[in-house]
Amino acid sequence: MLLELVDVEVAYGAVTALRGVRLTVDNGEIVTLLGANGAGKTTTLRTISGLLRPRAGQVLLDGEPLSKIPAHQLIRRGVAHSPEGRRIFPAMSVRENLLMGAFHDRKHVAEDLERVFALFPRLKERVSQAGGTLSGGEQQMLAIGRAIMSRPRLLLLDEPSMGLAPLVVQTIFEVIAQINATGVAVLLVEQNAAQALKIANRGYVLETGQVVLEGPAGELLADDRVRQAYLGEDVGPPESPAAPPVQVGEKIL
Repeated sequence: MLLELVDVEVAYGAVTALRGVRLTVDNGEIVTLLGANGAGKTTTLRTISGLLRPRAGQVLLDGEPLSKIPAHQLIRRGVAHSPEGRRIFPAMSVRENLLMGAFHDRKHVAEDLERVFALFPRLKERVSQAGGTLSGGEQQMLAIGRAIMSRPRLLLLDEPSMGLAPLVVQTIFEVIAQINATGVAVLLVEQNAAQALKIANRGYVLETGQVVLEGPAGELLADDRVRQAYLGEDVGPPESPAAPPVQVGEKIL
């Protein structure tokens, strides 16, 4: 098991943001995390990458607790985080932004730059251009490219399609699949549930800081609750107001 969260609880002061969250990501998987705004998705990623510390529970990487490891050292352990909102350096060039992702290891910079440019040819065309002058889609490409410059084993992606045109969204998801095909595990927070579940192996649904549903991506994509809440489909009223506990695959909630 590459990543495991065990009963993780995170609070902002008196407000509890995550309650007993349990999830796993295995080597080579794409796992998506779905939920409404404020459900705790970004908090989950920030806790994994060390930007937040859990009040209770554990975050384990290769079975080792990460609670005492500073966030910047997690990059050396193979964890890279592409945050919501891209957070590129607007005054720095595309090349300089990408080099920031390789700050801990300069041995393979030329090779890694070419890898990023192969995934995102548009970045190569704009290599000397300031990051802040790029389009929204190009900035998202730059944010993902910067993350993979660190040669991660686990890539955390927070809302990579937010605010992008449909054609650009398609490109982003194709690249995520290509990155995963090289053996990089991906934990994907994404508002476009349909696209996320199409490329994911498994998924989790968060509501008010708790995992309320989990299972194989195909089963979640077909689940009426997911279709109605996250795909915008009208699936009609439930068969019974007193529904049994949620069951997806072998998981009973």
